[in-house]
Amino acid sequence: MELGAGFPQRAIGSDSGALRDYVQGVEQLGYAHIRAADHVLGADASQYELEGPYTHHAIFREPFVMFGYAAAVTSRIKLMTSVLILSQRQTALVAKQAAEVDLLSGSRFELGIGSGWNEVEYEALGVDFATRGSRIEEQIGVLRRLWEEPLVTFEGEHHAIRDAGINPLPNRRIPIWMGGYARVMMERAGRLGDGWLVPPRFHSPEGFLPRRDRVLAAAEQAGRDPAEIGFNLSVSTKGKDLDEQLRRAELWRGMGATRFTVSTNTSGFASVGEHLEALRAFIEAYPG
Repeated sequence: MELGAGFPQRAIGSDSGALRDYVQGVEQLGYAHIRAADHVLGADASQYELEGPYTHHAIFREPFVMFGYAAAVTSRIKLMTSVLILSQRQTALVAKQAAEVDLLSGSRFELGIGSGWNEVEYEALGVDFATRGSRIEEQIGVLRRLWEEPLVTFEGEHHAIRDAGINPLPNRRIPIWMGGYARVMMERAGRLGDGWLVPPRFHSPEGFLPRRDRVLAAAEQAGRDPAEIGFNLSVSTKGKDLDEQLRRAELWRGMGATRFTVSTNTSGFASVGEHLEALRAFIEAYPG
């Protein structure tokens, strides 16, 4: 089971030196991936009834730009969005940005995607919130064609491309992981994705196992090999001692997790060193 770290947006803030120290430190500890979340805008909770936990006070670094920087100061670790709110972004531009980060990093970028929850953010970006499900479905195919074909012609519900393409193309098929807790997203992960980023609400045997089986069944129905589908679960270090973190990792591995991410983001650590020390303690004790 591959081990990774969840990028601590709050602790790093806007400090580029802290960002460099963190990504280099995580790589030196032996972790295989870094996951970073995405929001373009945050809304004022006093003005809206928000469906999710983040407001305009929450820090979110722009993932493509940040990972371009991280690619230059690391050499091995995978750089993964978790998740990029794909359906509120322009597809051809995402294809171009993802291809560029993958080239700059030497094929270390992975695209974790979701459809988001913040209608205010969609409105500000000029995208219809109500059609985000059908839009993201179409976007996945368009992204892959733009990454693989020099010229693309495609007419769909949300896209019109006529004999156009990005250049340079990436050197490989960039992995796409699906996030989200809706049934349709799980089935989409099985049909179209390289893996499912399992939300914390399903981080229990009774939450995960039936939904894992749903993803695998969707893969099989689509004519895919279910063994090709990855499952990424995680643990927050907040309120959990090292023994509990290790117990959860072993539990998830036994239930079919292919990746495990240790998140220190909400643990109250004040410095990069504290985040790295918690990550060091876990990886040195992990028996896998």
